[in-house]
Amino acid sequence: MTRMPGWADVALIPLLNLLIAFAMSGLVILAIGENPWAALKIMVSGALGSSYGWGFTLYYATSFIFTGLAVAVASHAGLFNIGGEGQATLGGLGVAMVALALPWPHWSLALLAASLGAAAFGAAWAAVPAWLQAKRGSHIVITTIMFNFIAASLLNYLLVNVMRPVGSMDPASARFPEGAALPTLNGMAAGIGIVWGRNTPANISFFLALLCCLAVWVMIWRTRLGYQIRAFGKSGPAALYAGISPVRITMYAMLISGGLAGLMAVNNVMGEAERLVLNAVEGAGFIGIAVALMGRNHPFGVLLAALLFGFLYQGGGELALWTAIPREMITVIQALVILFTGALDNMVRAPVERMFARRAGR
Repeated sequence: MTRMPGWADVALIPLLNLLIAFAMSGLVILAIGENPWAALKIMVSGALGSSYGWGFTLYYATSFIFTGLAVAVASHAGLFNIGGEGQATLGGLGVAMVALALPWPHWSLALLAASLGAAAFGAAWAAVPAWLQAKRGSHIVITTIMFNFIAASLLNYLLVNVMRPVGSMDPASARFPEGAALPTLNGMAAGIGIVWGRNTPANISFFLALLCCLAVWVMIWRTRLGYQIRAFGKSGPAALYAGISPVRITMYAMLISGGLAGLMAVNNVMGEAERLVLNAVEGAGFIGIAVALMGRNHPFGVLLAALLFGFLYQGGGELALWTAIPREMITVIQALVILFTGALDNMVRAPVERMFARRAGR
């Protein structure tokens, strides 16, 4: 069969899957007695129709970019890192320890140090499952998902018994010093004369996420390590025959993956909450799996998929606020997007491949 063009695999098939998922979601909304077209307009206007909506959309998308890149890097090595939730949780601990360590004179220094702390803690949390996979043969899916629960329990203990300020009943750390507060997109826009509107949690870490997209692209497709990761992911025995160490590649890929997941904490812990709280990750580690899947493990695809899920999160919140459609409906839409872009991908791929084969035959 004639090979399908690359643009069709990267753009056309995900777009068709997305349209089918939205069509099915519309039928579900119609079945509960609501108007699908009106619901879509509310979602679009709520997420994209104002600077306020864009701010929250970009805030959610920032977290999903980090966790999506984390899953993508591991996937290129043939590893399914399902532990982004725990790695991001420990990344938050790294951010808090760095931010509370000094009276930071400027946010730029605090951002650099907190980013290093977040990446280091996230990578360290991924290192143990990576070593168990590389040295003991323990399945990476089992160990990483178990480490999610361990991370949540560890954070709960630390916030209640160690990091909670004296006299406070809230299981959270002390607020970060003023010098560690990150610039918001609102403030940055105002600095260049642009009226952004109401304040939103979107902050400068969005640009850090874009920088990570570029760095991952360079690393995967323009470096020797990236070639070795992709070779190992395609065929472990062939990579071993070529002199590529499975232990080294497994460790490197998971350390980079964990570091990227940990960086998510810069956005929500340092940029939004300005302190470490329980459940700061809020499921973004698992959403990263869907983001990487829909983005075909390519940094640009991850960026687009993260923006889509950011739109779904913010638009879904507006939908629950202004209509009788429950907030859980957005979970249904997300599930349908994941279903059609993942499990049922071949349902769309096979006829598209046949179409291109017929065109080539003619």
